[in-house]
Amino acid sequence: MRLIFIILFGLIAYSAFAVGGGDKKKVQHEINIQEVDTKIILDGVLDDEGWKGAQVAGNFMLNFPNDSLPPSVPTDVMMVYDDKNLYISAVLHEDGLNDDFVVSSLKRDFRFGENDLFVVYIDPFDDGTSGFTFNVTPFNVQREGLMYNGQRVNQDWDNVWYSEAKIYDDKWVIEMAIPFKTLRFKDGSQSWKVNFGRNDLKRNERSTWVPVPINFQISSLAYTGAMTFEKPLKRNGPNISVIPYVASGISKDNENNEATDFNVDAGFDAKLAVTSSLNLDVTVNPDFSQVEVDRQQTNLNRFELFFPERRQFFLENSDLFSEFGFERVRPFFSRRIGIAKDTADENVSTRILAGVRLSGKINNDWRVGFLNMQTQSENNIGVSANNYTVATVQRQLFSRSNISAIFVNRQITGSGPIEGLRDPEDEEEDYNRVLGLDYNLSSPDSKWRGKLFYHSSISPDNSGSTGAHGSNIQFSTREWQITLGHTYVGDNYNSEVGFTPRQDYYRTEPEIEYNFYPESKKLVSHGPSVSTEFITDSDFNSTDQRFRFRYGFDFKNTSRFRVMYFNEFVKLRDPFDPTQSDGLELAEGDDFRYHRYGVIWNSDRRKALSYDAMLFNGGFFNGSRFFARTNINYRVQPFGSLSLAFQYNKVDLPQPYNSANLYLVGPRVDISFTDKLFLSSFIQYNNQVDNLNINTRLQWRFKPVSDIFLVYTDNYFPEGLQSKNRALVFKMSYWLNI
Repeated sequence: MRLIFIILFGLIAYSAFAVGGGDKKKVQHEINIQEVDTKIILDGVLDDEGWKGAQVAGNFMLNFPNDSLPPSVPTDVMMVYDDKNLYISAVLHEDGLNDDFVVSSLKRDFRFGENDLFVVYIDPFDDGTSGFTFNVTPFNVQREGLMYNGQRVNQDWDNVWYSEAKIYDDKWVIEMAIPFKTLRFKDGSQSWKVNFGRNDLKRNERSTWVPVPINFQISSLAYTGAMTFEKPLKRNGPNISVIPYVASGISKDNENNEATDFNVDAGFDAKLAVTSSLNLDVTVNPDFSQVEVDRQQTNLNRFELFFPERRQFFLENSDLFSEFGFERVRPFFSRRIGIAKDTADENVSTRILAGVRLSGKINNDWRVGFLNMQTQSENNIGVSANNYTVATVQRQLFSRSNISAIFVNRQITGSGPIEGLRDPEDEEEDYNRVLGLDYNLSSPDSKWRGKLFYHSSISPDNSGSTGAHGSNIQFSTREWQITLGHTYVGDNYNSEVGFTPRQDYYRTEPEIEYNFYPESKKLVSHGPSVSTEFITDSDFNSTDQRFRFRYGFDFKNTSRFRVMYFNEFVKLRDPFDPTQSDGLELAEGDDFRYHRYGVIWNSDRRKALSYDAMLFNGGFFNGSRFFARTNINYRVQPFGSLSLAFQYNKVDLPQPYNSANLYLVGPRVDISFTDKLFLSSFIQYNNQVDNLNINTRLQWRFKPVSDIFLVYTDNYFPEGLQSKNRALVFKMSYWLNI
């Protein structure tokens, strides 16, 4: 294992100095942006005086399905600016397919791969790792996002900008106005990185102004041109926004026979631009009642399931806090804030009283993040108030790599243990801290990517191994993708405000994939992928092994097919019931080897009726498991969709162990009455937890980033439909610029 670590460290170091330390590549695409003093009217008609003489960025090239050809139809982009806004116009030419646009709905923050759209990627700090993206469909539906890690997009970010779209016989035209107050940039900067893209889903083509190889997403900031302003940019006065809210609700807990509860609440968020690139966010008495309910999961796993963060306050610049470590070794996971253990050792929600977050750029090389949140005591269930602090700093290295440090602290606040509910001598939960250092590698052309990290936890009981480390190196070309990684988590590594569901193990994960690109009218690519996983305990005794073979086909009509085979070995380190049904557990020390095989099929997503299906069958510990999952979606364009998600697990174990038939059913309705009024209703039936959940949310966006929500939630026992609890919430928030 030490040899593997040394090899990975050497590869990452070699990659950094061999391909990461060179000069930035010469810019071959550049667009000069003129300053205008006449009004630009957003109407999809490019007849304003300000557009005359603007430089045109055209000659797009395909990224998919063939990265060496021009697209079937051209796209032309222009940019101008004034003292308040950056203006972007795009003419997206057509050849008679205007009636075949594919759009999922009129609701903003749509999924990129399910819509025809125009997109711009902006990197104001020229670092090739972070930035902003703005997307518009032919029906003027908006999607914005924060960019991080060189190509990834967090689409949960919400801010103020404007657009209009107009469809003609032979084209559609977009006009966008992005306030400089919405963006983060350095005072006096004059040149930013930029790329423009088009997802022409009806033709199944993706194209960009700066060519992006097919093995990368078009969001890759390794492939950008330069946008040069006529004059250096200056900070545009104070940038302060306040978003107050008021909420009122009624709830009834029938399961515990509690009285009906009425409540009225209020609070606010505030945003202050400390500099043009550094932002301070404040929240007082935050309310997250409008956040969509989690998608339920069937749990046949030995370890905790992961549910993503959905609360808006934690999402801006979230990569500064949440991207440390690996997916299953996170020193910080924001969903832990506001969650505590009660006297029955059950997870319970606690109210967040207030919080602050400082995040952004100090200069071209340094980013910082600071988060502090305070929760209140819940004396009736034995939960003390806690303070959560996260501090991070990131330094740019070479052209697109960086090194980052993190400090996480959870501290009980107040006068100490709650009398009668916690042993005064028990200090194990008084505090928990994690210190960490990450190096993130990304070469100028993104062919080499990787990570190396070391984290250590500090708790009252700090015995044993309290460290965790990992490394990952990936080499990617048009045909090849080769990955090698390792993870180690000590037996007493404790990240209470993170997500590390497993301790005391070493993991090694090599993977290799090859893609063929045939000259075919139907097939884009096909090829095999092989990966293995080896897990041992700290004494290097094997506990888990997995071999996976996959062969995949990607078709030009957007459909996909995968055939897969798994060979798995598990040696239990704790007793475990594979059905999670409180049955007889398999014994600690028992070991099992079994095989699984299956297929995955995704249909043509451009059609009104689309579906995906997954089937697996084979061994499962000392028995067998059949797994089926499908999602059927019918699009009523452009007003919404009807969908049905279905999952079935049939687990057969020999007597006296429990067998199980587990169902998870989730019908959903999404309706866009207009581009500002949306209704979604989601039903989830999960017989593993004996629950039927209904969640209905009506949203009216009456102004940019200003909303009225009406949310109804109900939970039932499936048999007899007896209500467990229900709630109805009204919430209004308003974005106010000061």
